[in-house]
Amino acid sequence: MTGSTPPWKRRSLRRGADQGPSDGPHRARDDERGSADPGASLEPVAGRADLPATTGSTGPAAPVARRRVAAIRDRAREGARKGGSRARAGLAYLADRIIENAPRIPVRDLATLRRQFPGLGPEELADKLVTGAASATATVGAGIGAAAMLPVPPAMPTELAAEITGVAAIELKLIAELHEVYGVRPPGNLKERSTAYLNSWSGERGIDVKKPATVSGALNSQMKQQLRQQIMKRMIRDLPNLMPFLVGAAVGAVMNRRDTRKLAGRIRKDLRKVQVPWSDLPALPALEVPKNPLELEK
Repeated sequence: MTGSTPPWKRRSLRRGADQGPSDGPHRARDDERGSADPGASLEPVAGRADLPATTGSTGPAAPVARRRVAAIRDRAREGARKGGSRARAGLAYLADRIIENAPRIPVRDLATLRRQFPGLGPEELADKLVTGAASATATVGAGIGAAAMLPVPPAMPTELAAEITGVAAIELKLIAELHEVYGVRPPGNLKERSTAYLNSWSGERGIDVKKPATVSGALNSQMKQQLRQQIMKRMIRDLPNLMPFLVGAAVGAVMNRRDTRKLAGRIRKDLRKVQVPWSDLPALPALEVPKNPLELEK
């Protein structure tokens, strides 16, 4: 019959399939339409009562990008915390080194200075001392800058520490001798005077022996904090000294000479207000010679 399917091309019926005619609602038998089982649903997962409740989480998992950002943020915070603790430890170490070196700095008393520079008055003698100290700190800055010609990052903190401690020793010597020239020697023994000069250096001001607040012979927490702040300022100012190709040597020499002169100018301005003329000075004992004195740049 025309249009009928030959027997050899007819599909064999599966067991349990619909044996009815092919003229169903869509003119197809049940086995051709598929199983009557509803199968997987296309409804959204949320709100379906036929699925088990999720455990261990109250909401959808955070996207991968958000989790990565959170991890990076946590690592950055941890790195900043560790970096801050290392910086504080470095400042404390430098402060301890400067405090330890202060009593070892050789200081010339007024009688010795007048013998070495005969015929000079107080201002001329102070000018000589400032010029010598500025040249010495410039030499230290040039030396550190030359050492940093090809800077190696691990060596930079060591170079900065060496420069700061060297410059601090020279400037502390200058401050002590300026106080001798202007007739304002702080009271106390070697250690107490060294502490007073440290206070003067960190605060960049002269000592007024008539005001006990300016003569501090004890290393209290406030003084150590001020000392660390002064060291931090010096470190920031000394960073250009680490520029390569000998540029840092020139920059270090110029900046150290300028900073030493600026510090001396502030100290001298304060000391002039409380200056005691040489003729009115009482007989002062010679200064103690420190044990194991430091060798400073000349």
